[in-house]
Amino acid sequence: MRLTADSRFAIRSSMPGVGEGLFAVYRIAEGEFVLEYTGERLPTGTAEDAGSRYLFVLDKEWTIDGSVPDNTAGFINHACEPNCEASVEDGHIMIYAVRDIRSGEELTIDYGEEYFKEFIEPVGCKCDSCVHVH
Repeated sequence: MRLTADSRFAIRSSMPGVGEGLFAVYRIAEGEFVLEYTGERLPTGTAEDAGSRYLFVLDKEWTIDGSVPDNTAGFINHACEPNCEASVEDGHIMIYAVRDIRSGEELTIDYGEEYFKEFIEPVGCKCDSCVHVH
């Protein structure tokens, strides 16, 4: 486990087959701002040419390439029932808690249908709600 520049978070191994994830060091209250998804701004029309799996569309004109390790929010893994959600505000991608998050709990977000179909579905979803269904 390693702390991030923001001491509220730690990066450590996540679920098997997923790699590293972002974990809360302290409790985060529902509705609280978590962090901003940051990275290089790319023209949306050509962003996929970057070959990154960390693309987040801002709008018709711009997409953020939030590759890790520079983008702490890039360590937030997908979940079908996430504890965080993103909101585009004045050209920035802001992430908020959608419910109380316990200290030690992994931060998760729904990556959306397009990403899910392209990258997650072919290998099977590893999020808690999917893994514990079986």
